[in-house]
Amino acid sequence: MSSVIEQSVQARMVASAPRMETLPATLHYDLRDPFAVRMAFPAPATLEGAEVSWEFSRELLTTGIDAPAGLGDVRVRPFGYDRTVLEFHALEGIAMVHVRTAELRRFLKRAQELVPAGDEHRFLDLDRGLGELLGDAS
Repeated sequence: MSSVIEQSVQARMVASAPRMETLPATLHYDLRDPFAVRMAFPAPATLEGAEVSWEFSRELLTTGIDAPAGLGDVRVRPFGYDRTVLEFHALEGIAMVHVRTAELRRFLKRAQELVPAGDEHRFLDLDRGLGELLGDAS
């Protein structure tokens, strides 16, 4: 079984214009960082012309599908019957994207199969994490 899950999703950028632009995005979950989820947008989809990734907790995504969640740089909330809104807050402004809730649920189910919720601590590499904190170059 692979230790990494990647799933492509279609995100719709919420803008002031009446039409929302569809953007490709990739959801990423890695067994080596069991509490985190990463959402990446490719270079052509960003204002900077470089890939942009946001990392946030799997629990935030799980909670935000059903009820508003998050107070920091990433916020997640349901929108209508079949969409979830992810808000990414940065100094430059706020980016809001809609993603089909079913796609997020499928991704989270796969992550749950890899690392059950509540068991994340069993997959942490504490020696590696401590080495990184202490600047160990090994």
